[in-house]
Amino acid sequence: MIDPSILFSTFSSKFPSSNETIRHFSAPARINIIGEHVDYLGGLVLPAAIDFSVHALIQRNGTDQFHLYSADFEQQIKISRPFKNSKDFQWSDYIQGVITEIEKKGLNVPGFNLLLTGNIPQGAGLSSSAALEVVVGYAISELFQLNLSRESIALIGQAAENNFVGTNCGIMDQFIIATGKEKYCISLNTSSLKYEYHEFDLGEFEFYLINSNVKHSLKDSDYNQRRLECESALSKIKKSHPNVKDLYSIDFPISTDLGLSQNESKRVGHVVSEKIRTNIIINALRDGSINSVGNALYECHWSLSNQFEVSCPETDFIVSSLKAENATGARMIGGGFGGCVLVLDKIKNFSSTSSIIEEKFVTKFGHPVSIYKFKIADGVKELS
Repeated sequence: MIDPSILFSTFSSKFPSSNETIRHFSAPARINIIGEHVDYLGGLVLPAAIDFSVHALIQRNGTDQFHLYSADFEQQIKISRPFKNSKDFQWSDYIQGVITEIEKKGLNVPGFNLLLTGNIPQGAGLSSSAALEVVVGYAISELFQLNLSRESIALIGQAAENNFVGTNCGIMDQFIIATGKEKYCISLNTSSLKYEYHEFDLGEFEFYLINSNVKHSLKDSDYNQRRLECESALSKIKKSHPNVKDLYSIDFPISTDLGLSQNESKRVGHVVSEKIRTNIIINALRDGSINSVGNALYECHWSLSNQFEVSCPETDFIVSSLKAENATGARMIGGGFGGCVLVLDKIKNFSSTSSIIEEKFVTKFGHPVSIYKFKIADGVKELS
């Protein structure tokens, strides 16, 4: 739990010269139940906001400069236009990117003081970067009365990460962080951005997270390479199927005469099969068929591992070990190359299963996992 009084005290010590009102905002982390690595390919995803968060305290400073402090990194920096990427303060790139994208809309962003902190594990696949983008965009909009919609703020966050930070991410993370609602997940069509809320009720089952504590950076990983492979595959497919809009809309067998490389064929194979799994899980959650959900989660993981090749030995081991302990379902989540495994199992099994996985993992890899319980939470908001 983050103590607001400590945050306000720290803010006042870092930015002592302004008498302007300090406002407090937070944005959650997220999970995605199904629809992994399809949010930038026109696919359907099923995310929910969860109760880890990034906090932002912000106030006007009456200048054209931006005074920033990260409590987590214990770093303070002043930035001004023209913006440029920072080697030593990389977290500030997300803020610069958000300001840049807001101003592309013809809106003016005056100077402000900003303190950031949070409890989202970085590199865990829970979208700490997207939460940062969304909370900064929402705080700026509210502070300067820009009247940006939540959907617009999500798109601004994605554009900041694509264009300034340099990670070619999809829209899912920012969108659920901006629009999430307590006790609900959403089904989001990432092609049209149409979405629906679905009540989240698992009865005697629960989701929880096991963090492999293998940290990844999507900017420095093969994440962008996977996107390039998907774009290349689509370009080749469109030569003989010009009406195909995106990989997710493919409804015909992938033949060898399309000229796809082995890697491209694998990537397309994951996307096509993920579409089937997503429909299975949406229907199974509606009907209360939790075992069907679990089976699809396992299938999703091994598709991500073998077809999309974004897993790693540690997350593969966790999933295999959970299967051996008869957990209902499990899969890696997020961009991959480390991070968390999402586990679905009966509530009564948590203590015994989690203990076994902890022991097996540290014996195999020499370092511990972290295990997180969570609740479905609201999206970005102002705190009183």
